[in-house]
Amino acid sequence: MATSVLVLLWFCVLTLALVATCVGYRTALVLGRKTPANSWTRNAPTWQDPAWVKRCEHAHANCLENLPLYAALVLAAALSEQLALVDGLAWIYLGFRLAQVGVHLISTSPGFVFARANMLAGQWACLIYWLIQLLS
Repeated sequence: MATSVLVLLWFCVLTLALVATCVGYRTALVLGRKTPANSWTRNAPTWQDPAWVKRCEHAHANCLENLPLYAALVLAAALSEQLALVDGLAWIYLGFRLAQVGVHLISTSPGFVFARANMLAGQWACLIYWLIQLLS
């Protein structure tokens, strides 16, 4: 399996792990009869989740925003038989993603937000490089 495809699968694992953490937390509250299952409504929370759950939700949403970009580039590279082009930086891209999620989960203080933005910039640099290479 190509490195870029393997990284895509690990990106999916990461995204699923984040949502499973949030769902697991909520399921425990429901099963423990601490809140009804319909306590979480979109944009109108009735349950006060702890900060770490909110950070996990935001990290998951951020993965959902970026996963399609990476997947589209891997698909384009595969269809044009240029996967080797993406393979070279794929682990670095995933490293930036993992670091961004880790920083996201730790804190939302200004220093951590700045670090998280730098991790995102590293991912974007990879994506832009691949896009330019695939289009040329």
